[in-house]
Amino acid sequence: MQAGQQKVAVLGGGSFGTVIANIMAEKGIQVSQWMRDSARAEEINQQHINSRYLPDYPLSLSLKATTDIEAAVKGASLVFVSIPSPSFRSVVRKAKPFLHAGQMVVSTTKGIEGDTFSLMSEILKDELPDAKVGVLSGPNLAKEVARHQLTATVIASDDEALRSEVQAALHQSYFRVYASTDMYGVELGGTLKNIYAIAAGLSAALGVGENTKSMLITRSLAEMSRFAVSMGANPMTFLGLAGVGDLIVTCMSPLSRNYRVGYALGSGKTLDEAVKSLGEVAEGVNTIRIIKAKSDELEIYMPLVSGLYEVVFNGAHVQEVVKAMMMNEQSSDVEFVLPRDTL
Repeated sequence: MQAGQQKVAVLGGGSFGTVIANIMAEKGIQVSQWMRDSARAEEINQQHINSRYLPDYPLSLSLKATTDIEAAVKGASLVFVSIPSPSFRSVVRKAKPFLHAGQMVVSTTKGIEGDTFSLMSEILKDELPDAKVGVLSGPNLAKEVARHQLTATVIASDDEALRSEVQAALHQSYFRVYASTDMYGVELGGTLKNIYAIAAGLSAALGVGENTKSMLITRSLAEMSRFAVSMGANPMTFLGLAGVGDLIVTCMSPLSRNYRVGYALGSGKTLDEAVKSLGEVAEGVNTIRIIKAKSDELEIYMPLVSGLYEVVFNGAHVQEVVKAMMMNEQSSDVEFVLPRDTL
């Protein structure tokens, strides 16, 4: 992708949508960012800032925002969709009439559609059957990317041309893009880790020790990879940026929205109070409910998800849930080495 010669559209006015739009605008690529809020679009165009999501970070003077989705995507060779999962399908449908056959469309959303248990890539394939589809995921805290701190991500797609196009568009001296063909693994890694970030924030508020934190992260990795592999993902994907990389950053950083929700819960706030105080979407809250139902249906062993569900939605006491989990039947460390049923 040559700067200034092609157009890219970013659908979404939140923190990560703004960040990736800005990465490309800084390179001289023509970027059109669509958002619903006309006041925020005007703010980006006139003051070059997104005061709600990235108030302390000036944006490229060449980044253009609009509330006209046709104007945003028309003529774009590449379209990123950075919309919270509950609204993802409706926005894709809104853009659909203005997209061409073979359109390259990339999801950056880490979530699952509750009614259908569809990943965002599956929604894109449902709504845009002629499109080339990819997903972008990794340990990418938006505020750190905005500060140009060294960051890496993963673009996953079956289409080699799409992978190359995204790498060319987003590569910067501070932002590196790796490639993968395991779209479901990369996407599920980014989605499932939100659950465990809530658990990590909750445990931090309770003042747990370093041994406990280490156990939580590694058992989270085992649990999320177990679930993803049952859905067709490659277990090796979870050794990379979209798996353990994203899990570590989300479980250890107060910049993570899901971590902050968990911390608020551990500090005695109700779920409604925790979500309200955040002021942004924390995908992990809905994901707990969705994954709990699916793991029960498929009989997948996920004790952390089950325990967290009881704490978050049924008001169970954390210490009682932890005690019950520790008294569960002991299992193998890495079941891809020693399966549970061989013990």
